[in-house]
Amino acid sequence: MHPFFKPLAVAALALILPAGQAWAEFPDKPIRFVVPFAAGSATDQLARAIGQAITVDSKVTVVVDNKPGANGFIAASDVAKAAPDGYTVLISTNTTHAANEHLFKKLPYDPVKDYTPITALGRGGQIMVVNPQVPAKTVGEFIALARQQPGKLSFGSGSSSSRIAGELFQQMAQVQLLHVPYKSNPLAITDLLGNQIQMMITDTATGLPQVKSGKLRALGVSGKTRSPLAPEVPTIDEAGVKGYEMSYWFAAYAPAGTPQPVVARLNAMMVKAARSESAAGFYKSTGTEVFTSTPAELAKFQSQESGKWGRIIKAANIQPE
Repeated sequence: MHPFFKPLAVAALALILPAGQAWAEFPDKPIRFVVPFAAGSATDQLARAIGQAITVDSKVTVVVDNKPGANGFIAASDVAKAAPDGYTVLISTNTTHAANEHLFKKLPYDPVKDYTPITALGRGGQIMVVNPQVPAKTVGEFIALARQQPGKLSFGSGSSSSRIAGELFQQMAQVQLLHVPYKSNPLAITDLLGNQIQMMITDTATGLPQVKSGKLRALGVSGKTRSPLAPEVPTIDEAGVKGYEMSYWFAAYAPAGTPQPVVARLNAMMVKAARSESAAGFYKSTGTEVFTSTPAELAKFQSQESGKWGRIIKAANIQPE
């Protein structure tokens, strides 16, 4: 065959081969995991744990590409525009796929139409932390302090989960705090350590190490039950803000139009990785629950979560930017 016609013949063969045969070799090159938050964030830690587990199991190289900022817009847009071949995967959270559509009037991506769901990867609660210079050792004392000086105490957030947790706290505790946004939770933690901000409700992976080292003080956890990693810390609900609950979740998405056999292969690889010994350290150390799904189950879960986050954001009277 003349060299000119060989690529055309290969392309034509791919069209007439059954899908399973056409994609039988997937993956045969490195996969890129795009993360909307900075290195060190819980999402970054999860992406690296899953990537390492995949590499150990299948010998496929996984490259983690951090693209923080703009509430996840940069990373989400990058993946939405990527080739739908399975080699670019968004490792994200409820920030990009449940909250942003209610926080912003216009998104540079569509959280449903621009993606193919792969699998859920985990879920967990957050932890409320303050700088030790803040004279409050309990949630109740912090509320009293905030009521004494409305708008003077500040809270930081580097994700929608963190921000809405803080906004919901303000609403339910009937306090007025100053919100300071950051590109990612680790950046907010840096300012909290320096007392530039006073409080934060952040993912356990980011906040708990600072508590364990004595650099921050934990006042409460946001879930329904206490964290097994810090059983001495009460839930915000039992600490006085009755009915308070705020959790986060992780999931993986491919660009829209990714072939079903490729999605199925990615799902199998990632579900296996999430339940492997290689990734167990992340889940155990961060108090994150292993939570996997089929692509269809993730699509349904995402829809339900979007509705829930929309109701919380509306109740907190947050106007879309």
